[in-house]
Amino acid sequence: MKPLTRAEEEIMQILWDIERGFVKDILTPMTEPKPAYNTVSTIVRILERKGFVSHKSYGKSHEYFPIVSKDEYRTFIIKRMLEGYFDSSFAKMTQFFKNDESLNTKTYQ
Repeated sequence: MKPLTRAEEEIMQILWDIERGFVKDILTPMTEPKPAYNTVSTIVRILERKGFVSHKSYGKSHEYFPIVSKDEYRTFIIKRMLEGYFDSSFAKMTQFFKNDESLNTKTYQ
């Protein structure tokens, strides 16, 4: 598994929420300024090549759905962050979050 780009991750977040949909269904919840239909279509096909998404064909239309779960990707990203920034130490990561005032849980409530 490889990390997703910001645009790919945005589309995956939508697909994880809606579970399956056509490009127009992916575009609907996106915030303004929305990307072009063709841009979203291209990114979804890239996600399919990367093994994150598959599709069911209805003539010329394709309904897309995730084949990598949000939990699987979250685990991958957290492990990568642990390895890359915290020497694979959960204790070091926990200490970092505990000590960083800008990440205080009160900020996000």
